[in-house]
Amino acid sequence: MTSPSAPDAQPPAVPYGTPDAPRIAVRGEARLEVDPELARIIVTVSARGKDRRSALDDLTRRNTTVLDLVKTYGETVERLETGAFSITPELTKHGRGERIRTYHGTVYVTAELTDFTALGELITRLADLDLTSVNGPWWALRPDSPAHREVRQKAVREAVQRAREYAEALGTSLAALVELADIGAENAPPAYPQAPGRMRSMAYAGAAEDTAAAPLDLEPQRQRLHAQVNARFTMTPPRL
Repeated sequence: MTSPSAPDAQPPAVPYGTPDAPRIAVRGEARLEVDPELARIIVTVSARGKDRRSALDDLTRRNTTVLDLVKTYGETVERLETGAFSITPELTKHGRGERIRTYHGTVYVTAELTDFTALGELITRLADLDLTSVNGPWWALRPDSPAHREVRQKAVREAVQRAREYAEALGTSLAALVELADIGAENAPPAYPQAPGRMRSMAYAGAAEDTAAAPLDLEPQRQRLHAQVNARFTMTPPRL
């Protein structure tokens, strides 16, 4: 005796469509080039002293000078934070036993600015400070920048247009969207501190002269966005 089939059993899905509902699979792609919205710099503050306390005191003073200088730029500075800190002894190279020759202190300060004219001025002022170096800038868009949405929407529209053109070539039209898949829709905004092709990197050492250096003329690097989507549509059966 055979068991009856389940009344609600559905026929297996056909992955590539049917003669009554043929499918079109296309890829939509878009590229966009826009001006950056943010620039990040990393300031390395150094100090040295014959004993740990003098190196630490000197480092604290220099770090405070850097932070106070950056804060004078007000709302231009979107983010300011202190990173790694270290005090390291340097041993003598000769003689018996281990002797500490001097202590080296380092602290890293990261700042993000939105005004690139102010950025050029700030970089030169920071580089004028003793035992202070500046790396950057790294250019980027905000994670919620409208440019990300724009390039994704352009990719979707391109997919729809391509599918429509295929359907028209067969003398028919699209019926429904079956699937829309994001396949890495964009090259994400630069992840600091490395993002090949999306940043410029420069380093400046502290100057010995007392005269103020001229503001650095910076040319922001335009950001290139790329979006891709896969889309599947059904179309009205064409007459072949």
